Amino acid sequence: MPHKRELISNGNPMETIVGFSRAVRVGNFIAVGGTAPVDQEGKTVGVGDVFVQTKQCFEIIKAALEQAGSGLHDIVRTRVILTDIDNWKQAIEARKLYCLDARPVDTIMAIDRFVNPEWLVEIEVDAVVAD
Repeated sequence: MPHKRELISNGNPMETIVGFSRAVRVGNFIAVGGTAPVDQEGKTVGVGDVFVQTKQCFEIIKAALEQAGSGLHDIVRTRVILTDIDNWKQAIEARKLYCLDARPVDTIMAIDRFVNPEWLVEIEVDAVVAD
């Protein structure tokens, strides 16, 4: 029998226009898409501060996981995507606040830029809810 597909939204109007979700849960698996450091109005949080931006990304991720019936403890993989690889230590210091107990696998990578040039980091997360 196929698993039910649950779409998790955080109210971003672009979700329905472009066709994406903040997170998707299928069975025990939850994928959280690239999460930017924005507030409820879509404004960048912590401009110029990768530590603050990383924390904001994880706060949004935490809320999405909880909405999906999960939590930080179920994270199995994080992807920290930076515009400047030299910012990795600050990003990891912030990641640590959310992932120290679960100890998920991690990938750190750098790209040229994000859609919004104020964003220094985006985070992706995969989680598996234990049976």
